[in-house]
Amino acid sequence: MSESHLTAESFELFLSWLSADREQAGLEHEAIRRRLIAFFDCRKCAASEDLADETINRVIRQIHSLTATFDGEPARYFYTIAHYVYLEYLKKQVKRDGGPVPETLAAAGEEKEKEVKFDCLDRCLQKLAPEDRELVIQYYQEDKQAKIDRRKALAEKFGYSPNALRIRMHRLRAELYGCVLDCLGRQDKR
Repeated sequence: MSESHLTAESFELFLSWLSADREQAGLEHEAIRRRLIAFFDCRKCAASEDLADETINRVIRQIHSLTATFDGEPARYFYTIAHYVYLEYLKKQVKRDGGPVPETLAAAGEEKEKEVKFDCLDRCLQKLAPEDRELVIQYYQEDKQAKIDRRKALAEKFGYSPNALRIRMHRLRAELYGCVLDCLGRQDKR
C-alpha cells in the first residue's frame, strides 16, 4: 500500500490509540519514532528515518483492526512491525548488491540484540525483592514433569496455593516486562 491510503481519520484514531490526551499522544508518537530510528541505526540501516516512517505508516494503515484486537503496550507492536520492515530492507540490499546477507552480519545483529535484552532482564531482576527474584528464577527452571514438581515445591516453600503462585508469577512477569520495555527504550535512545 502507498501512503495515499493514509487518511486523516486513520491518523486521528492512531493518536487516540497511543493516548487519550492529544498532547501526550503527540509526544508518544515522537518518542516512538526516535526509538524506531535508533532501532534501525543499531542495525546499520542507511535510511533509518525512512524505515521508521514506513513502520509507523504500516501501523497507521492497520489501526482500525488494531484498536479492536490489540491489547497491550503499543510500543511492542511497533517493534514487531519494525522487525519485518528491517527484514524487507535486508532483502532489498541483497537484491541491490547481489548475493546473500553475510551470515556473520545477521548473526552478529541477532546476538547483540539478545545481549541487550538479557542485560535489561538482569537489571530488572536486580530491582526485585530478593525473595521475588529467587521465585522468578526458580519458577522457570526444568522441563516437563520436573517443572511441574518444582512449581508444586515452590508453592509450598513460599506458602502459596498453586493458583496463588500462578497469580503471583503473572504479576511479577508483568512488572518485569514493563521494566524490560523501559530499559530497551532507554537503550534505543543511546
